[in-house]
Amino acid sequence: MTDIVDTSASPPAAIDLKAEFGEAGLADMLSALDDELFGLKPVKARIREIAALLLVERARRRLGLTSGPPTLHMSFTGNPGTGKTTVALRMAGILHRLGFTRREQLIAVTRDDLVGQYIGHTAPKTKEVLKKAMGGVLFIDEAYYLSRPENERDYGQESIEILLQVMENHRADLVVILAGYPDRMETFFASNPGFRSRIGHHITFPDYDDEELVAIGDLILSKEDYRLSADAKEAFTRYVALRKTQPHFANARSVRNALDRARLRQANRLVHGHPGAVTPDDLMTIEAADILASRVFAPSLVDEGSP
Repeated sequence: MTDIVDTSASPPAAIDLKAEFGEAGLADMLSALDDELFGLKPVKARIREIAALLLVERARRRLGLTSGPPTLHMSFTGNPGTGKTTVALRMAGILHRLGFTRREQLIAVTRDDLVGQYIGHTAPKTKEVLKKAMGGVLFIDEAYYLSRPENERDYGQESIEILLQVMENHRADLVVILAGYPDRMETFFASNPGFRSRIGHHITFPDYDDEELVAIGDLILSKEDYRLSADAKEAFTRYVALRKTQPHFANARSVRNALDRARLRQANRLVHGHPGAVTPDDLMTIEAADILASRVFAPSLVDEGSP
């Protein structure tokens, strides 16, 4: 952990926390998180609480108050497309701005980056990743895949033991965020209690409801100078309700994929079926036909994971 306190100087008599909040750029960072992610009120509230805790911890040190280093390792649980990676990136920024990490970086990895294929391969791979991440944040997605107890020749346990050691012995210079599906993460923690005891913050990312997913779609399109016509908006609302019941639904990720396909259909319609010249309004507007052509509306034709 970066020590930002000048121990040679006398501590101040008092600290204005609101001023410190602004000077650290936390308001801007949290506002950017609001802009990047729709909804997720419980998650954003928890991130604000953690930011406040870290700000208070920094103030305590500057005022000469004694306290042990806070446990900063985290667990993010939620289904795909709920913003876990985006929030992890913002958390990396918050930790650095407040002096709890040396570098404003996030290294995102999966099992393949940590676990080797043969004896003697895992330790060097895991240690190399940890070396790159040191001083910042290590984000391990689908962390439960590190453990495969059903395979007696699996080398994941070796990586887990190295990670646990580093999380304990270097917690002042590395923050680890484990992420994955809620039920699988619970099983993972149950079989690896060393991880649970080292995690200071467990944050659950809820699924988006239909209204939020449609609003996310509007936001995605508006950023690219597109929009849904009134009929397309109604069709997309129906699309979302249907898509949620089908395999491999991934919240905001599925919404983005669906709109990418709708843009392809719009382009094809304008090039091959539109009479005369196109206007800016034509180029901006996604029509109902562009949505309704999705195979989601014809379940017998839907391939797994198709938008």
